[in-house]
Amino acid sequence: MEKLIIIGAGVAGWTAAIYAARAELKPMMFTGAEEGGQLMLTTGVDNFPGFPEGILGPDLMQNMKKQAEKFGTKIIQKNVTGFKKINEGYEIMVGKETYSAKSIIISTGASARWLGLPNEKNFQGRGIHTCATCDGFFYKNKEIFVVGGGDSAMEESIFLTKFAKKVTVIHRKDVLRASKIMQEKAKKNPKIEFMWNSEIAELKGEPPLKSVVIKDTKTEETKEHKIDGIFLAIGHVPNVKIFGGMVDLDDYGFIKTDSRRRTNLPGVFAAGDVQDRLYKQAVTAAGTGCEAALEAERYLGEIKE
Repeated sequence: MEKLIIIGAGVAGWTAAIYAARAELKPMMFTGAEEGGQLMLTTGVDNFPGFPEGILGPDLMQNMKKQAEKFGTKIIQKNVTGFKKINEGYEIMVGKETYSAKSIIISTGASARWLGLPNEKNFQGRGIHTCATCDGFFYKNKEIFVVGGGDSAMEESIFLTKFAKKVTVIHRKDVLRASKIMQEKAKKNPKIEFMWNSEIAELKGEPPLKSVVIKDTKTEETKEHKIDGIFLAIGHVPNVKIFGGMVDLDDYGFIKTDSRRRTNLPGVFAAGDVQDRLYKQAVTAAGTGCEAALEAERYLGEIKE
């Protein structure tokens, strides 16, 4: 039985691995088939401390991976397919294989909802983004679309006006879901306009993105619009399916943790976007990964005694 298994290899997972390995817990990490999390979809990261010139998202992930490996993390690039409680710990299923550990850190992240268009993946990080705080800076004096109608869409739109020349909110209905106060703030902002009863039907460009085809949801008429970038604010889906209802979730589907990143299961901790519906920043994910590792170390020390 392992001391600690970490599931997921985004910023939170790598940070947890670095701290746990340095504490000689010899962590085993399952990265999934595609390691690196949301930052693998981000071209430039300018807001992670320590990189005054910025750093590419994939490069930052590779640096973290090398650091985790340096201190002895055992990295397995496979998907965890199941999870259950056993005597003295937990068992995870990886296809037909099983692994057990006394403690688990869940850092499986949350996947942004995308538009679902055929060529959308080609433009991820190259015209289509899911984080205004991360990528808004690259759209100084540009014209951009924000897709969504809730509070997040309004917050993203208002934030993006710090950089963009014009922000147009694309909403498939003619009524916003956002709270009244957020609607008023957005509507009063002179840089924000609204395109009602509309949805993006097609993306055009090399990439990068050059234009989009907008479809009227009532008449189904289409029209092409030149645009510099699109920010999606249509929600995130926490990656919690494999835990089969064993771990308590909040009303939004994110894992519930206390201030010490503990879940309802003893010895199981959660870090990063899978338990954070508010901030979803690399630096906050790193912080929770650190906390989860320190708490796992404390927990393992206590059960040993």
